[in-house]
Amino acid sequence: MRKRNRRRLFGKSGEDEDPLSGMANLFDVSMVFALALMVALVARYQMNELFSKDDFTMVKNPGKENMEIIEKKDNQIVKYKGSEGTGEGNGKKIGSAYQLPNGEIIYIPEN
Repeated sequence: MRKRNRRRLFGKSGEDEDPLSGMANLFDVSMVFALALMVALVARYQMNELFSKDDFTMVKNPGKENMEIIEKKDNQIVKYKGSEGTGEGNGKKIGSAYQLPNGEIIYIPEN
């Protein structure tokens, strides 16, 4: 009789409990954590433009060998990347651009 009362005090009934019943709560917690991580990354890297409806062009690592141009136009995101460290691509040189001391940029086309 004492054992039966002890089980009632500690919340255990005569039925066996499912050992995986806590896994649903862990899944919910992991989903909330993943969503919070995604929001934090978007805020940290200031990529809010990706979620707007406006078109934009973004340069990643400007002036370096691994420079990338990311363009969003008509709800499509296109990524342009140069050849690995060579500075060459499929295009051709059509001119030169020079920046004056006052900040003005002059473009000179080549024939």
